[in-house]
Amino acid sequence: MKAPLSWLREFVDVELTADRLAERLTLLGMEVRGIEEHGVDWQNVVVGELLTVERHPNADRLSLATVTIGTGEPLTIVCGATNIVPGQRVPVALPGAVLPGGRRIERTEKMGVLSNGMLCSGDELRLTGDGDGILILDSRSPLGAQLADLYGDVVFDIDVKPNRGDALSIIGLAREISAITGSPLRMPDVEIAEVGTPVADRLSVAVEDPALCPRFVGRWVSGLTVAPSPDAIQMRLLAAGVRPISNVVDASNYVMLELGKPIHTFDAAAIRGGHVAVRRARAGERLTTLDHVDRDLDQDTLLIADEHGPLAIAGVMGGAASEVSDATTEVVVESAIFDPISIRRTAFHYALRSEASLRFEKGQEFRLARVGADRTAQLLAAWAGGRIAPGRIDTSPDEPVPERVAFRPERVTRLLGLVLEPDAQVDLLARVGISAAPAPGPAAKVTIPVAGGTRPLSTTVPAIDALIATVPTWRRDIAVEADIIEEVARVSGYDRIPTTLPSTPSPAFRVSPLGLRDTVRSSLAGMGLHEIVTHALISRQHVETWTWTDPTIPADGEEPQAGAVISVTNPLSADHAFLRQELVGGLVSAIALNRRRGQDDLALFEIGKGYGRRADRAHEWWRLGVALAGSFDVAAWNRPRRAADLHDAKGILEALCSLLGFASPTYEQLSSERTLHPGRAARVRAKGPDGGLAVSGVLGEIHPSTAAAWDDRVGGAILLEVSVRGLSGGAPAVPRATSPRRFPTVERDLAIVATDGMTSAALAAVIRDHAGQLLLSVNVFDVYAGAPLADGERSLAFRLVFGAEERTLADDEVEAAIASIMAAIVTAGARVRT
Repeated sequence: MKAPLSWLREFVDVELTADRLAERLTLLGMEVRGIEEHGVDWQNVVVGELLTVERHPNADRLSLATVTIGTGEPLTIVCGATNIVPGQRVPVALPGAVLPGGRRIERTEKMGVLSNGMLCSGDELRLTGDGDGILILDSRSPLGAQLADLYGDVVFDIDVKPNRGDALSIIGLAREISAITGSPLRMPDVEIAEVGTPVADRLSVAVEDPALCPRFVGRWVSGLTVAPSPDAIQMRLLAAGVRPISNVVDASNYVMLELGKPIHTFDAAAIRGGHVAVRRARAGERLTTLDHVDRDLDQDTLLIADEHGPLAIAGVMGGAASEVSDATTEVVVESAIFDPISIRRTAFHYALRSEASLRFEKGQEFRLARVGADRTAQLLAAWAGGRIAPGRIDTSPDEPVPERVAFRPERVTRLLGLVLEPDAQVDLLARVGISAAPAPGPAAKVTIPVAGGTRPLSTTVPAIDALIATVPTWRRDIAVEADIIEEVARVSGYDRIPTTLPSTPSPAFRVSPLGLRDTVRSSLAGMGLHEIVTHALISRQHVETWTWTDPTIPADGEEPQAGAVISVTNPLSADHAFLRQELVGGLVSAIALNRRRGQDDLALFEIGKGYGRRADRAHEWWRLGVALAGSFDVAAWNRPRRAADLHDAKGILEALCSLLGFASPTYEQLSSERTLHPGRAARVRAKGPDGGLAVSGVLGEIHPSTAAAWDDRVGGAILLEVSVRGLSGGAPAVPRATSPRRFPTVERDLAIVATDGMTSAALAAVIRDHAGQLLLSVNVFDVYAGAPLADGERSLAFRLVFGAEERTLADDEVEAAIASIMAAIVTAGARVRT
């Protein structure tokens, strides 16, 4: 919020420099993000007095003015404005002057007459919004004085925190300054003279949903003359970042900035039937708002309406039909309290967040509805000559009493580490308007609110150990004991709290629960993959496309994928309306996004959560997802560039299992997942050292029809999603060294020609079953298809390793095992390639 220092000084005395005040406000929790000095860009602009104003001899639309600045000879200046007469004091830009925006004024000839400078309008100086006439200064302004010395100002840009809606006003910030300096706060004097027909005879108001509008206060002001606001008011509004419009509209904006109470003024002639209803929108209703956009109204939108239809979106923006115009002579002043959540949702729904909705979203003091209406009526009478109708419409005139919060002075000292006697605490709280006193009556116990919200907590203490704080009605953020303690700390000064090292012993070493997760990350990055983080909030199309038909059994100790999809009650967009259950959808979307931008070769992984709802409770599980697209193997002089395939993903998984101390994974053909190619998909499992399930998941190539429906660019992508033991929280197994084998091993390679119906896993199982006890390992290291093999055939190259613990193997032992394997392979319907 922008707060001019001159406006703050109207309510509290300030003797601190601007920099020192900004520092103290920041220490109080009102961070000053910047300080603007209005007037520093007025160079050589002084106060002058018009001596004569005559017609220009050579131009009908120009005037020739003679101006004195108190010293030297009078200056002759050519001017095009029509609002100047002799005797007025005006801003004079002398030759060489510089105006806002870097505009330089020089001595120039205009229509044959030399002009020695320029008379300035408020708009040219960025003081007012009037660019048609010269700015007329106060007649008491000293001649020759620099304009910056008279009308310059310091404006603070203050970051008001979300819980301090009361500080989104000049009065609220003046209260904070009063707490800093100890100077008393001066409230505006709101006294109004009422004449004419009572407002109750002119207007009626019905609130159909009091939960959304707890209070509506209406005033009627007639006899208005719509015109520009006084120059001093325009200067103040512009300094605060609000564009002046007219005296009627400016009055409501002025009250919003001064008191923090958004006000809306309706042209009374536009309220048909003299009746206003505060209600939800009805089906099919439309409203053209002040920004001249015709809007379809959602039925959850709260409206201000008359007998014929909507007048305004409550708390957000008015309607064009009831807008104040130059012809307006009577207005209805609306000052209401609206539900903060409803206003926030409405503002987001229509993308119409404004200064008014911002303040409503943070909650409003109940009393402000009455005070704001009266203050606005007072300003309309002063600035626009209005007559205020007697009385006010008030749907809830009973105002709540201040809340009381009990706190323990000893607890204040303990939490802050700052020794403050109870009397000192009481004095500090009084500076922010909070009075504190001992518990009244003979109460033996006092309840101390410890936590609020939907699950409040409290404790009871003897009355002698507690004080009762009476919280002013504007401090809606103070509800529990900790809030009172925070106020003591703020006013006392956070910088006064001593630094104290903990006296408790350091906790014993604990293994990081993220150890295994970090190991997986670093190892996959070392293999050339890039980690990404995708949105957990996804679209309906995402849910319908990327859902496993048969979720895998989780690894031991990990949560299963279970439960219904969780939908977001109030999503910001349709693309973020559900919580994901799989990671592969986000990975595929990342592939499509990168390929749209020319990045074709991708190796991505993500470690993240899936979400479901079981028995009305949220359920979460951790998974590892991998996606490969394009070339994964770097081309070199001895090998060409090639596209990633299933074997690359298997290699990644096998390397990861080896690193984590798990057994080599096994693969089972998978054809039930509709998102994966039925002939290029497998269910994978790997056991841990204890024989339990350590890795479980699916691996496969994206189905061509799925790729075509989602994005053709993702065709051929390889996907892997697995549950890994310890991924949700665990440490990797401690590596254990094993002694080298005492006797050498023997390696044999077999190339087996198999048909497309045979899997490498099935052939490896045949080899293990018939190799005997001497076989140590069997792995596929090459796959070939093409001539001279027939169509539908492929050659799988297996590497077999034989060995014994107690001796060196003889050739005949190995050859016997090979012969047994070859016979079994032929029986299985394959053949050994020679």
